[in-house]
Amino acid sequence: MDISDTRSNLSLGFNVHSISDRPEASGPVRTPIADDSICFQLDSSFSNDQSSNSASSIPLQLLEQSDNGNSGTCVEETELEEQREEEFSILGYPMCLKRRREREGSVVSAQKRQQHEPCSSSPMDLEARRMAVRAWGKQPLATIDPDLWALMEKEKQRQWKGIELIASENFVCQAVLEALGSHLTNKYSEGLPGARYYGGNQFIDQIELLCCERALAAFHLDSEKWGVNVQAYSCTSANFAVYTGLILPKDRIMGLDSPSGGHLSHGYYTPSGKKVSGASIFFESLPYKVNPHTGYIDYDRLEEKALEYRPKILICGGSSYPREWDYGRFRQIADKCGAVLMCDMAHISGLVAAKECLSPFDYCDVVTSTTHKGLRGPRGGIIFFRKGKKPRRRGLAHCQGDDNEYYDFEERINFAVFPSMQGGPHNNHIAALAVALKQVATPEYKAYMQQVKKNAQVLASALLRRKCRLVTGGTDNHLLLWDLRPLGLTAILLPCWLVSIDITSKQM
Repeated sequence: MDISDTRSNLSLGFNVHSISDRPEASGPVRTPIADDSICFQLDSSFSNDQSSNSASSIPLQLLEQSDNGNSGTCVEETELEEQREEEFSILGYPMCLKRRREREGSVVSAQKRQQHEPCSSSPMDLEARRMAVRAWGKQPLATIDPDLWALMEKEKQRQWKGIELIASENFVCQAVLEALGSHLTNKYSEGLPGARYYGGNQFIDQIELLCCERALAAFHLDSEKWGVNVQAYSCTSANFAVYTGLILPKDRIMGLDSPSGGHLSHGYYTPSGKKVSGASIFFESLPYKVNPHTGYIDYDRLEEKALEYRPKILICGGSSYPREWDYGRFRQIADKCGAVLMCDMAHISGLVAAKECLSPFDYCDVVTSTTHKGLRGPRGGIIFFRKGKKPRRRGLAHCQGDDNEYYDFEERINFAVFPSMQGGPHNNHIAALAVALKQVATPEYKAYMQQVKKNAQVLASALLRRKCRLVTGGTDNHLLLWDLRPLGLTAILLPCWLVSIDITSKQM
């Protein structure tokens, strides 16, 4: 089979070492390459009908057609010994690039090419250009783009000299930054480990598998009962992938209302009816709310609405709720209405990993999270899902009303992440996440999260002593909600009158 372009005079041939018993091939003579111009084709002389002419190994040789029209064979084995060899690989197979030393015929061909290429450079000019490109690629940011570098330095100083009280932010360690800004960003690796669309992913596979292993260990999960996907670009992407994988467009979801402390990715409409997030555009959402007087979730009202609305996915977790979540009650409600129970633990994932708050994994079917915030990793998302045999539950049919005995979340969620929602994963992010998750599983991290909770409680007590009104009267986690209405502050750019504050120790 020959798939070459007939306009090219170069080819890629597969040739066995011994050619003494090979019949003469018709067509132009192919001689070794004399310059750096290379075009690839498959040599038709090795078609399927010659499969009987087997060899233990078939080296790859780059060949060039000679200027005369005479037919002949490839270069003799004795002539190959005179060539310089350069080893490399294609798709994991060892190859050998062989170049003939300058001879009279090749010199004439080179002279003809130079007549048609007036802009060609001397070998010294070519080497100078190569050195210039290499030097350019190794220049530091401060040299190649001083304007951007100066702005980045100002931002660094702003972060470390200010007091950061934003619940979505945290400070990553140096090792995470090193992995995030590494050469791993060069590799494209669509698919999952062992099932990639591109070659050369053997080490990328090991990195992703290591990250998945550490994710399960960080949250004390059994790999026989839980699986994880670490490729999501953000928690919003992770949430939408769960919806896409488990339900159909226009199916119903139910999460905490955004003005009550929920998140836009759980579905939100403005009072005028405008659909704000993709979750509300592609799926039907009906939110539940907190009690306006106490600030706590009204579970009785939630159950009443869920049984009436019948969502396919019931969501717990939010962006600004300072108290523990009653996952057991959520489980009961989900079973009664036949819904998948999903938790978005983005803001409390660090506390969950350190066992400093209740764990959603004891009751939920799917758990999503950001990888920054409390986990102190790179910005991204992560999805945990149940595997194996389903437990017997009371109430209506579990998991979308089907009769499957085993969970099928793994295949459906993985397919939703790729290829349905995303392209290739960010390998540098996955490596940086692996670093962060390794730290999460240490005693030092647990001490860090304990200090975070203490800081939040100290600040809450100080505000209460100064007659400030806190929603729910305090906090069980890393954030607190401060009611600013008594101060006359009504122009805050938030969908409600609440301010979310994250207390994070920079010293840890």
